[in-house]
Amino acid sequence: MAQSALVNRHMPVVWRVAFRMLGDRQEAEDVTQETFLRAWKMLPDWEARAKFSTWACTVAINLCRDRMKKKAPVLMETLPEREAADLPPDQALHQKQAGTRIQALIDGLPERQKEAPTLCAFEGLGNKDAAAAMQVSVEALESLLSRARRTLRQALSEGQQE
Repeated sequence: MAQSALVNRHMPVVWRVAFRMLGDRQEAEDVTQETFLRAWKMLPDWEARAKFSTWACTVAINLCRDRMKKKAPVLMETLPEREAADLPPDQALHQKQAGTRIQALIDGLPERQKEAPTLCAFEGLGNKDAAAAMQVSVEALESLLSRARRTLRQALSEGQQE
C-alpha cells in the first residue's frame, strides 16, 4: 500500500524530468522504472535525510546523464502538455514552431544548464529542492539558471534579428 502510494505520487514528476531531459517517451519510461526499482531496493534502509521526491529526481537525473552519454541527443518534436488545441490554425502553428525552437535551444544547452530549468521551470521545484536533486549548492543552481536564461535570451534575440 505505502509503496503504491509512493509510486502514484512521484512517478509523474520523475517521468516528466526524464522525458524533458531525454526527449524520448520510451527512454523516460525506462528511467522511471529504474528509479523506482532502486527505491524498492533501498526503501527498507531509507533515512529521511532528503525528501523522497528530491532523491527520486536525483536518481532520475543521474540515470538520464548516463543514457545521454551513451547516445546522441534527440530533439523533441513538441513540448509535452503544450498543445494549442483551442487556437486558430495560424496561431497554433506559430505557437508550435516557437515551442519547437525553444525546446531545441534548451536541448542545446550544456547538460547542467538544461537540468536547472527543467527542474525549476517545468517541474516547479524550489531552488533548494532542485539544488539537492542536482547535488549542487543553491548558489550554483542559481548561477546555472542565470546562465541558461542568458543563453536562451541571446539565442532568441539573435533568431528575431534574422
